[in-house]
Amino acid sequence: MGDLDRCFSIDDLRRRARQRLPRAVFDYIDGAADDEQTLGRNVSSFDRWQLVPEVLRDVSEINTAVDVQGARISMPFLLSPTGMSRLFHHEGERAVGAAAAAADTTYSLSSVSSVSIEDLAAVCSGPKWFQIYVWKDRGLVREFIERCRAAEYQALCLTVDVAVTGNRERDYRNGLTIPMEFRPGLLFDFASCPYWWWHKITTPKVTFANVVGKAPAAGDDLTSLFDYIHAQFDRSVTWDDAEEMIHQWGGKFLIKGILSAADAVRAVEAGATGIVVSNHGGRQLDSVPAPVDVLPEIVDAVAGRAEVILDGGVRRGTDVLKALALGATACMAGRPYLFGLAAGGQPGVARALEILRSEIERDMALLGVQRVRDLGARHLRQVD
Repeated sequence: MGDLDRCFSIDDLRRRARQRLPRAVFDYIDGAADDEQTLGRNVSSFDRWQLVPEVLRDVSEINTAVDVQGARISMPFLLSPTGMSRLFHHEGERAVGAAAAAADTTYSLSSVSSVSIEDLAAVCSGPKWFQIYVWKDRGLVREFIERCRAAEYQALCLTVDVAVTGNRERDYRNGLTIPMEFRPGLLFDFASCPYWWWHKITTPKVTFANVVGKAPAAGDDLTSLFDYIHAQFDRSVTWDDAEEMIHQWGGKFLIKGILSAADAVRAVEAGATGIVVSNHGGRQLDSVPAPVDVLPEIVDAVAGRAEVILDGGVRRGTDVLKALALGATACMAGRPYLFGLAAGGQPGVARALEILRSEIERDMALLGVQRVRDLGARHLRQVD
C-alpha cells in the first residue's frame, strides 16, 4: 500500500489527496457553498456530544454488523453517492464499488456518475443503491428505474435538495466549471500533478456515463451532456412525484436531503423506507443545520416507521457512535472515501473503510458496548 500505510486517519488521507490532486480538483471535493459555514458545522457539531463509557463490561468480542434496508452489512457506515468520481482517480466509481463490496458494506451510485449503472454492477457484488432525481423527462426516470431493476440494485435513493445547484465559489475562482475555463493558472495547476495528468490524458474521457446518447443532436461531449443534465432539474417537483417514483420502484426507497421532522414524517407517509438526514455535504444551501443537530427530532418524529441514516460530517468512528446513540440506523459519507480514492484508487478507498472500521470497533470496546444495537442515549452527554 506504500504511502497509504502511513495514513492513520481520514484527515491523513485528505492531506495525501491534496498532494496528489490539482488544487482545483481537490477543492471540488473539499469545498462547499457560499461561506462554507454549513460544511464546518457538519463536522464541528459532533463536538456538542460527549461519549459516556460504561466500564467493567465484557468486550472480548465486538460485533459492528447492522441491518440497513434489508441487507446485513459489516459496519454501520455506507458510502454516499458522489458524482464524477473519475475526476479524482482514473478508476473512479469502479474502485469505490469494488472496495465497498470487499468491505461488505453498501455503496450508492450517483445519477451523475462517470461509470454507468451496469458497469458498476459488474464490479460491485455487494449491496448497492442508486441515487436518483425526479427529472423533467419522466421517461428517463422510468428508464433509470428499469435499468436498476435489471442490474439488481437493492434500493433507490431520491435526492431532494437540488432544485438548483448550490453556489460553490471555490470552483468559480479556480475555473473548474463546465465548460472548463482553460486559463494559464488552471493549466499550470493540472501540470503540477503529473500522475493525475498522465491518467487524465491516457484513459477514456470523463463523462456522465448514465446519459450518454441522451443529449438530443448536441452529442456526447462533456459540455453537451452537462447542459442536458442541468436542463433536466425540475423546480416544480412535489411530494406527488416522489410517491409516484416510490410506486414505480416498488422496493426499498430512501429520501435523501431531509432536515426537518415535518418533512421526515411526510416522507414516511409517501412510502419511503429510509430517511437520509443530509444537507448535501454543505454544497447546496449554506446556513442550514448540521445533520447531527436535527437527528434526534427526526428520529422521534419517524418513530421507527423508517430507518434514519445520518449523512454529513462523519470523519471518525466516534462520530458514527454518537449518531447511532442518537437513534440513527447507520451513517453515510462521501468525502472520506473520496479522499481515499484520490490518495490511492481502490486501495485508498479500502484504507478509508479500514480506518473507520477499526475506529468503530476500538471505540465500541472503550465505550463498553459489544453490539451496535446496544448503543443508546445513556452513552451521551450534551455540552454547550
